[in-house]
Amino acid sequence: MPVEVKLDIMMAQRKISGKELAAAVGITMTNLSILKTGKAKAIRFSTLEKICQVLACQPGDILTYVPEKE
Repeated sequence: MPVEVKLDIMMAQRKISGKELAAAVGITMTNLSILKTGKAKAIRFSTLEKICQVLACQPGDILTYVPEKE
């Protein structure tokens, strides 16, 4: 997938656990894991907004576009 999720890196920089982030954002640990591993097909803007609020970051800090090689 050409969109990489660097949520785990941002969480490490902010020293927040998955359990803490999931609780603060209001999502399950399972959904957070799906996001962290890049297996999610979509993310709601409201969820992305809450993640960015809690981590004090911009969406571009956790999501990057990497073109696929042909």
